[in-house]
Amino acid sequence: MNMQSNIQPISNVPALFILDKKILVVADLHIGIESELSEHGLHTNSQTKKMVDRLLFLLEKYNPSDVVLLGDIKHTIPSSTIMERRDIRKFFETIKSFGIIHVVPGNHDGNISKLAPDDVLVHSSDGFVINNIGFVHGHRWPKIEIMQCDQVIFGHTHPTIMLTDRLGFQSFEPCWLRGSFNKDKLLERYSISNNPDFIMMPAFNPLCGGSALNKDGIVGPFSNIIDVDSCQVYLLDGSSLGIVKDIQ
Repeated sequence: MNMQSNIQPISNVPALFILDKKILVVADLHIGIESELSEHGLHTNSQTKKMVDRLLFLLEKYNPSDVVLLGDIKHTIPSSTIMERRDIRKFFETIKSFGIIHVVPGNHDGNISKLAPDDVLVHSSDGFVINNIGFVHGHRWPKIEIMQCDQVIFGHTHPTIMLTDRLGFQSFEPCWLRGSFNKDKLLERYSISNNPDFIMMPAFNPLCGGSALNKDGIVGPFSNIIDVDSCQVYLLDGSSLGIVKDIQ
């Protein structure tokens, strides 16, 4: 997938690497989601170790200087289970030696600053900027500095695409969404904007499920300033499926 030459989604992994600044980005880990699933009769072992192992593989391979966790590190709201708090603390302790760890709190991340070590940078939930790239979770309107960047990267929706085969069977595949904001609607909200391009990230946790872009659109305030139908869709292997409105 060719977005910007320095911004590269990693093939077959829901993670992004920014080459020139050596920044690794992942979104929506939802550590502790198993507790909620078990309440609905879906019992599964903790996926935290598998996620950490997958992330460690990426950290060792790409050797980033910064790691951006783009929101919803934890899952249970408003409070966390004892196991979830333990897993989150262990997660941070495991990865913090691999670079500067940045957290952009998402809507599930209440009290995340109390669970993160002191040397983890917990930013405001309205986002932060590195190298003219804005990072935000996507559940609230970002601060104006985000929209003055060239590129905005966010998660929150857990985007998938609904595919229908010749027999009418439907499947849902995690995907990336790429596009531009609606300029007129963007200027209604932000009087000063650079009209940035955006990348919406798939969830790093495979248990999250997601919103089918060609059926349900996206969630959060960005839905008011993005014409989803005109955006480009890419599968995790990098395959381009074209724009949303043409995908049945």
